[in-house]
Amino acid sequence: MTPRAKVSPRPAEPRRWHPGPARRALLGAPYVMALYNPGSSLPSAMAMVGEQWVLVEMVQALYEAPAYHLILEGILILWIIRLLFSKTYKLQERSDLTAKEKEELIEEWQPEPLVPPVSKDHPALNYNIVSGLPGHKIVVNGKECINFASFNFLGLLDNPRVKEAALASLKKYGVGTCGPRGFYGTFDVHLELEERLAKFMKTEEAIIYSYGFATIASAIPAYSKRGDIIFVDRAACFAIQKGLQASRSDIKVFEHNDVAHLEHLLNEQEMEDQKNPRKARVTRRFIVVEGLYMNTGSICPLPELVKLKYRYKARIFLEESLSFGVLGEHGRGVTEHFGINIDDIDLISANMENSLASVGGFCCGRSFVIDHQRLSGQGYCFSASLPPLLAAAAIEALNIMEENPDIFQVLRKKCKQIHKALQGTYGLRVVGESFSPAFHLHLEESTGSRENDIKLLQRIVDQCMNRNIALTQARYLEKEEKSLPPPSIRIVVTVEQTEKELEKAASTIREAAQSILS
Repeated sequence: MTPRAKVSPRPAEPRRWHPGPARRALLGAPYVMALYNPGSSLPSAMAMVGEQWVLVEMVQALYEAPAYHLILEGILILWIIRLLFSKTYKLQERSDLTAKEKEELIEEWQPEPLVPPVSKDHPALNYNIVSGLPGHKIVVNGKECINFASFNFLGLLDNPRVKEAALASLKKYGVGTCGPRGFYGTFDVHLELEERLAKFMKTEEAIIYSYGFATIASAIPAYSKRGDIIFVDRAACFAIQKGLQASRSDIKVFEHNDVAHLEHLLNEQEMEDQKNPRKARVTRRFIVVEGLYMNTGSICPLPELVKLKYRYKARIFLEESLSFGVLGEHGRGVTEHFGINIDDIDLISANMENSLASVGGFCCGRSFVIDHQRLSGQGYCFSASLPPLLAAAAIEALNIMEENPDIFQVLRKKCKQIHKALQGTYGLRVVGESFSPAFHLHLEESTGSRENDIKLLQRIVDQCMNRNIALTQARYLEKEEKSLPPPSIRIVVTVEQTEKELEKAASTIREAAQSILS
């Protein structure tokens, strides 16, 4: 039996995938032809299939999309088409005016005034001229008067020690600095003054500005930015208002010294934060108040404000231009007056143009808070630094304050004396604390016109001036003030005024009011 020839197995053909009818319908004829006809071009077929498959997906997505989605897409497409084909400007209609008519129109045209018209009788254009030293006695328009208008609370403006310190600094450093603090404008006397202020106020650090108004106006926007929230008293001074405006923060105003209203606003904000906790975590809250208010002479309720600070996790900024060097056993301001821990206040600011009889201002607080102003305080970074002679004068004024703590008791006693003497003045109402060295006299009944009220009060001021008592009305930028205070006569008390002079001033004011308002 012959052996059977060994036959090698036939190689298996590769298994082909055959799409079903539905799949062939989706893939299209080109792909099927390429599948069953190996000689055909598969890449070209695949390209055609890819294009068709994209269209199939678009049609399928169109059927699956919700109706409102299709409507929005349709509106968006129509809006894009409209923007593409619409003109960005409208052609002006052609004028058929002759050259002569055009010239006549040009001659008749009057531009709008650069500034609104101001009456020549406006007080700002008819100011009093001071000649000589504006100290205890002041020469106004050639007439010597007792000064009840300048903020020289402690009488240091004419102090021999202060003048000698300023003169010695003038000889050493010259009259100015000609540069900001960051550009060769920092002198050793600046650093000494900052150190002395921080030590006096019992804070970690202090920073000085060359302009008192710019101090709080620069400090507020250095910390509070767009999206932050500031709760501010309605009677806040104009410098605070400018700081709020520069910060671009969300401003919430509470009624003057109304703690209940402030708590209501804080509670409302807390409820709003609960709706959006993610935003609340990055939103900072500030409470901005004055120690003694410039516009009212009243003191802020600081103990209650500190309680609200901790309850609602806010920060307190305290402006103490009137209360620094006035309130407290050692003149440290409203914190010492109420016995509040200085660390409970996030930032304290004050100018040096009142009690220290110098120029400029300062802020004090914790080191990391103050150091931030050296980078972000606009008035600090971009203004020429304080002239060294004024810094030296402020240092010597601090020395006098520390050596004579009884001076603050003397000032408060004289404030209470004239405050009491003016009670019951005909037609006038005394506004302000009895211990405030700057307070106001308001009309008991307004005439109904602010302009007429100002004229009446000015007649009282003029009559007092004729009897050698220098007074002034409180001045405001009426179109800029957010909450315009009523017209008033402002009385300023200093330690240099004697009891006899205080009695004379009170009697003169009473007689002038009686003769003019009755």
